[in-house]
Amino acid sequence: MSEPQHPVDAGPADVVPDVVAVDAGGDDPGPPAVARDTRWAEALSRIVSGGWAVSLGAVVLAILAGSVMIAFTDENVQASAQYFFARPGDTFAAIGQAVGGAYAALFRGAVYNYTADSFAQGIRPLTQSMTYATPLIAAGLGLAIGFRSGLFNIGGQGQMLMAAVGAGWVGFAWDLPAGLHVIVAVAVGVAAGALWAGLAGLLKATTGAHEVIVTIMLNYIAFYLLSYLLATPGLLQAPGSANPKTPPMADTALLPRLLGPEFRLHLGFLLALCAVVLVWWILDRSRLGFSLRAVGENPHAARVAGIDVPRSTVLAMLVSGALIGLAGSTQVLGLITTGFSYDIDAGIGFDAITVALLGSSSPVGVLLAGLLFGAFKAGGSVMQASQGIPIEIVLVVQSLIVLFIAAPPLVRAVFRLPQPGRRRPAASRRPGAERREEVQR
Repeated sequence: MSEPQHPVDAGPADVVPDVVAVDAGGDDPGPPAVARDTRWAEALSRIVSGGWAVSLGAVVLAILAGSVMIAFTDENVQASAQYFFARPGDTFAAIGQAVGGAYAALFRGAVYNYTADSFAQGIRPLTQSMTYATPLIAAGLGLAIGFRSGLFNIGGQGQMLMAAVGAGWVGFAWDLPAGLHVIVAVAVGVAAGALWAGLAGLLKATTGAHEVIVTIMLNYIAFYLLSYLLATPGLLQAPGSANPKTPPMADTALLPRLLGPEFRLHLGFLLALCAVVLVWWILDRSRLGFSLRAVGENPHAARVAGIDVPRSTVLAMLVSGALIGLAGSTQVLGLITTGFSYDIDAGIGFDAITVALLGSSSPVGVLLAGLLFGAFKAGGSVMQASQGIPIEIVLVVQSLIVLFIAAPPLVRAVFRLPQPGRRRPAASRRPGAERREEVQR
């Protein structure tokens, strides 16, 4: 008589197979009992517990808060609120008209103008959003590289200004053939941004100076240096003009328009998309990206593993500054081509921090966040002009996005999102008898 065999334990108590077979007893066990497939539930749990859910929740909460501010600042809502208890429906109708009208105007100004006479005029808002998003995407990618490398590069303003100086000077002072001229101008702008950021990286690597302090000081240096160049005849100031403004860019140095002269969307948007692919490859597929991510996670462990931490720090800041330099180059060669002043960065250097944070420092996330903020910028003016909504409402919404992103527990609590890495509660686990594999007889 053969000795009975005992079932084999499938593993620890918290490991649950996707499909579980249970011994039915007797000589002929029959078909195994199949437990419920939990793969889709586990996949959904990973999605809602990730950073994407927090970013999306932050945007939703910020928009809801903006809706409250729109309602409270609307004159019709204020007037109907005076007799709210007599006719509450008027107040709710006024709130709906105010909030709905504001976001409908935002949509018309940022995505598609459904009141336009032609399709070309209807998609103009979308092209405007993509144009405004171009420098935000490029600069956001640069800051994302720094964040993934453990460096908080907040010197986007200074790096954009130096890139504008380099690209703009080549754009109006050099005489080169068409095609070559724009390539050289963009390359000089990218190099200028990289060198300006590389100074902070070099000081960090050699002296240990904190990159936040250094980049803040470099912002001031770049701003006042550009102001001096613009105020001094014979340097960047336009000849015969007392205004602090450069001459217009040469036609051969302009980034070509993608959809014709009637649209402002230029080649810089395609360059930004190429930068998204490049940053993805650097971070996820290259040896340099592995070194940068290792240093960002733990520089001491990276040093023990044989990674040159000072070299990686300098390289991270060079790549970060180069991408921000691309943003500055597209500003002077694609958008503001009639001459620029010291406000050429238009706050993009700091807005890019929000874009990088909202995008979780991932290339695709930065792309989507840049498009969102470009849409806010394009649609905000239309919302103000057609509905009388203060443009500051859009700025408040952007600021609230940063606030909610900085407080992930608050967003998770509001939307009841699970904490990342949280183990399944004991009550939801299968009984011990259902954690057995099919008995081999």
